[in-house]
Amino acid sequence: MFIENEISFEAISNLFGNADNEGRDYLFEYEVYNLLANSGAETPPAANLLPRGARFSDEELTSIPGEKAVLKIVSPTIVHKTEVGGVRIVKKEPSKIRSAVRGMMYEVPENFAAYIERDPDHAPEEYKGLHGESLIKAISRDLKGVLQVQFMPPDSDSFGNELIVGLRRTREFGTIISAGLGGTDTELYAERFRKGQAIVAASVQMVDGQSFFQLFKNTISYKKLAGLTRGQRRIVTDEQLIECFDSFIEMGKYFSPSNPKAEFVIDELEINPFAFTEYLMVPLDGLCRFSRPDKMPLARPVKKIHNLLHPKKIGIIGVSSTRRNFGRIILDNVLAEGYAKEDVVVIREGCEEVDGVLCVPSLDALDYQLDLFVVAIAAQYVPDLVDKVIELDCAKSVMLIPGGMGETEDSKERAEQVITSINEKHAEEDGGPVFIGANCMGVVSRPGGYDTWFIPDEKLPKDRNAPYQRAALISQSGAFMVFRSSQCPELNPAYMVSMGNQTDLTLGDMVHYFKDSEEVDVIAVYAEGFNDLDGLEFCTAVRQAVMNGKEVVFYKAGRTPEGKTATSGHTASLAGDYMVCESCVRQAGAIVARTFQEFQDLFMLAEKLSGKTICGDRLAAVSGAGFEAVGMADSIQSDDYDIELARFSEESVKTINEILEAKKLKSLVTIQNPLDLTPGSNDMIHASMAEILAKDSAVDSIVIGLDPLSPSMHTLAEPTIPAFSMEDENSLGNLLIQIVKKSDKPVLAVVDGGRLYDPLRDKLLENGIPVFPVCDRAVAAIALYSKARMRAEVIRLAHGCD
Repeated sequence: MFIENEISFEAISNLFGNADNEGRDYLFEYEVYNLLANSGAETPPAANLLPRGARFSDEELTSIPGEKAVLKIVSPTIVHKTEVGGVRIVKKEPSKIRSAVRGMMYEVPENFAAYIERDPDHAPEEYKGLHGESLIKAISRDLKGVLQVQFMPPDSDSFGNELIVGLRRTREFGTIISAGLGGTDTELYAERFRKGQAIVAASVQMVDGQSFFQLFKNTISYKKLAGLTRGQRRIVTDEQLIECFDSFIEMGKYFSPSNPKAEFVIDELEINPFAFTEYLMVPLDGLCRFSRPDKMPLARPVKKIHNLLHPKKIGIIGVSSTRRNFGRIILDNVLAEGYAKEDVVVIREGCEEVDGVLCVPSLDALDYQLDLFVVAIAAQYVPDLVDKVIELDCAKSVMLIPGGMGETEDSKERAEQVITSINEKHAEEDGGPVFIGANCMGVVSRPGGYDTWFIPDEKLPKDRNAPYQRAALISQSGAFMVFRSSQCPELNPAYMVSMGNQTDLTLGDMVHYFKDSEEVDVIAVYAEGFNDLDGLEFCTAVRQAVMNGKEVVFYKAGRTPEGKTATSGHTASLAGDYMVCESCVRQAGAIVARTFQEFQDLFMLAEKLSGKTICGDRLAAVSGAGFEAVGMADSIQSDDYDIELARFSEESVKTINEILEAKKLKSLVTIQNPLDLTPGSNDMIHASMAEILAKDSAVDSIVIGLDPLSPSMHTLAEPTIPAFSMEDENSLGNLLIQIVKKSDKPVLAVVDGGRLYDPLRDKLLENGIPVFPVCDRAVAAIALYSKARMRAEVIRLAHGCD
């Protein structure tokens, strides 16, 4: 572990302070080397700034060690120096150095101007709209001089022997650290290599040097630097890399938007590349941008989410007495869930009651404080109503169903005023009400006994008496949540919460609440974006939920290819926004889904298997269909996951062999994994294989195909031929249910057939067995789920959790 006092935060702060006093929000390269010298990391090369227009003696020009000198142009706007002739290596002779410096001062502006003319989109803001001589003169004016740097020849100049390490401040996740393949082709590597091979990234709050090093070990960069490829020798030690990462992480934590003690925040710090000379890490180029810290966002009174989800008194505004508008449908659903009419009040003038529910003319007429106030009026009236709720303090929580809070240009200013009012109330001792929405689909709280979705039962029938799962679904998109509920009624979580546009309560707030909930073991989240620093708060809550023994399933919408928006080749840009989000959330301990389908599958596994034990990733695959057995074998690896086929124990092989011999199938079945039982195998044989493998210590999980169309299997509900009945006590469904109840291992079923077999699927699901329509989905899901469960266990052990 890196020792914090090895970093001189004071000296680094002084570097930022001096630059700030000169009106700069960046450091020059030689100042970046000074920063590194104060960071406790590797000693940077000797450097000497040759300011523009200054004269130097021969002794000054030859004072740096070595036979050669590296000359680099110094400019706040030129990032890629090499491409514009801004880097030269010359003999360390006064005449050679002077000649090169003079040439660079003229040629670099011309080259950079030509580059900008060819690709105007990559022009720095300072040069937008300039052309020809005006552009060249502007670039020339910004040149500060030339940096003379000690030449330190690398041990190897072959592909992959340079390292890029950087910090970046992100709006959502605070400061992140990235590392990977360095050099002039960094951007190409990030674009062409598969995910996690060229660049890795993580929140500095979620990792230390050791854990980030474990991420980095999966990259091509590490394999090259550690001499793990043919013809390559190790050129850096693991300890050096860990020390470097630790140093960057500690600087990232200190100069962070979430550190109230920091005078400055590092917006971007990058070394590209580190080269390696005789087991020394040598920075060959560096940049740093910084800023003053912003005001920290106010915390919401998250404890009032309990009032939101378990209200004793509900008020609704926007209920029509004559038609089924949104408000009326919400009232219908609240009552249909079984919520007592006497605990509901409708805010409506000119009515005494609606469907037996008391009406009052206004909020002023209430003589008690509501736990939950549901707002279902037209969007243009919402801001004034919010002001009224805050003024009267008449509700502990407010649900804003309509939009209209800053979603149009006309409403932005008014919305900002409302948000300011909400935050000012949060700053008071009680904190005022919490708001969910705006643009919120509503909430279904089975433990709270209410449903405020504005979808009528005719469109989305609900079995309100069905037992619910110990799970919460939090979705930024109400439609996503409703569609999942319609497609996958078997999920049936205890809570379904539509967040809307996060005017007040955020995704992070909601996970913070559920991390301690006694009603929930699984938290599933669909996210489209985070408020400022709420990505980091979300990850903190996920980490705490995982340490509390809960499982978190996550999907992030709005993904773009990593590196696509990169304009500078900086580590930060190459670690694209989705990559950063995915990495941070995964490091926090969540199970990250790549597609909607995968989200549903992983959510189902988490609900069904949270009580099962995951000891490893050794899979046993069983089927009576040849294609299915092959398909399962073909599905054990991808860019995002891998799972291995278990080697059955000798005892399992012996027992399987005896069963096959007794059933006269030995000549037809090869005992291997996947185990292809042929269509002639009946329910008992399939069940016997599952039971044997469930007891095998060499097997961690099982995927079994139920071969529903086989004439040997009992897989139909109410068949005309009794031999096909799934209700037979010896049907595979019934046998498998008994096996799963006795086993602590995950067992997944595959029912690859049409709607005729839905009753079988439903029966298995009702008895806690995850069911998939195709085998490759089952294998992918258990692979991703198993890996995530094992990562979560590592997190718990690292933090001393049981």
